[in-house]
Amino acid sequence: MSSPPPADPPPAASPSDLPLPRIVYVLSAIALCVAVGFGILAPAVPVFARDFGVGRTAAALVVSMFAAARMASALGVGKLIDVIGPRQVLGAGLVIVAVSSGVAGLSQTYVQLLVLRGAGGVGSAMFTVAASSLLAQAIPSAVRGRAMSLWSGAFLFGSVLGPVIGAPLLAIGLRAPFFFYAATLSVAALVAYVALPRSPRRARRDTDLGTGITADDDEPREGIREAWRLPQFRVALVADLAGSWTMSVRLAIVPLFVTEMLLLGDAWSGYGLAIAAAANAALLIPFGRWSDSRGRLGIVAIGGVASALAMGLLAAPAALWIFVLAMAISGIGSAAQAVGPGAILGDVANGRRGSVIATYQMIGDVGSLVGPLTAGLLVDLGGYGWGFGVTAALSAVSAAIAVTATRRARSGPRPSTG
Repeated sequence: MSSPPPADPPPAASPSDLPLPRIVYVLSAIALCVAVGFGILAPAVPVFARDFGVGRTAAALVVSMFAAARMASALGVGKLIDVIGPRQVLGAGLVIVAVSSGVAGLSQTYVQLLVLRGAGGVGSAMFTVAASSLLAQAIPSAVRGRAMSLWSGAFLFGSVLGPVIGAPLLAIGLRAPFFFYAATLSVAALVAYVALPRSPRRARRDTDLGTGITADDDEPREGIREAWRLPQFRVALVADLAGSWTMSVRLAIVPLFVTEMLLLGDAWSGYGLAIAAAANAALLIPFGRWSDSRGRLGIVAIGGVASALAMGLLAAPAALWIFVLAMAISGIGSAAQAVGPGAILGDVANGRRGSVIATYQMIGDVGSLVGPLTAGLLVDLGGYGWGFGVTAALSAVSAAIAVTATRRARSGPRPSTG
């Protein structure tokens, strides 16, 4: 009697079928706590600073100090992660921001507020760089796009929910948001220390994940110099710069555009940003799946094209329907720019020094800091068309670089026939 034919092997699981590691949900819960608190605090900071009798520029400096401190400390944070590990740095960073924010709510002078917000920026850099390092080390490449979309989605949901909760707090007093932010950060720190594993489950070659010394090689891991040689990493850096620049311009310049060019009430700024947030939230998960199944560079190109188109529409003659369309397209672009470059970073940073992630973080902070200042100056000198137009050009450059990298990857070295 002949034996039955062998059964067909089960089909390989697609990236969309693979479960996400538990650490993704833990980090997303932490991100939600951080974003809710920041969304509550952000509107109160410049108004609170003005209560000390300073001008608008000095009040804006308090906001910029946070971003500047993040940018200045990023590389140092990367080295610290190499020494003591990302989990410890993440928890310590959350504690620093919580304590500095709570004490900032008790500030009696403008200088105290300025210094404490700077300390908060250092702690924020510790949290974000360490969280990105954990995602890079602990998440398999096959689901990294989905992981980044969930993590980014938690930040987005928290940033939308924060102002809703924060409005009643502002009615209580300008100091209340600082204390609430400290409370949400304390919850996030508790979750980090209790729920995060002591070391990532992947990257098992290292005898000591904190030192970066491998079991079979005493040489330190590769750093930013080696990562810079990878075309996809350079694509991610440009995309991160363009995405952060565009996002900050959208938050800082669009509300002024609505009131001064469209001649609409302040509420329409909120409507426009809500449209962008809705489009962003709807596409984060689909873009994450696409990134895992079809490649990262295509998502980066979509983000650049969509953001360039959105900013280009805003540079056109002002009209309400153009504004609404531009905000929707802007949300598409920001979703792609959150997923694609972040997933590339995870692929490149896995197994490398913390300087790789720190550099990426620092480039994003440059965009967030320089973008609105440049666009604001151009608006003052030549009008809104110039401010939005330059932002659109930067996004277009990001898209072009991603498309070029995609074509080079597809037309790579052919196998030898000789």
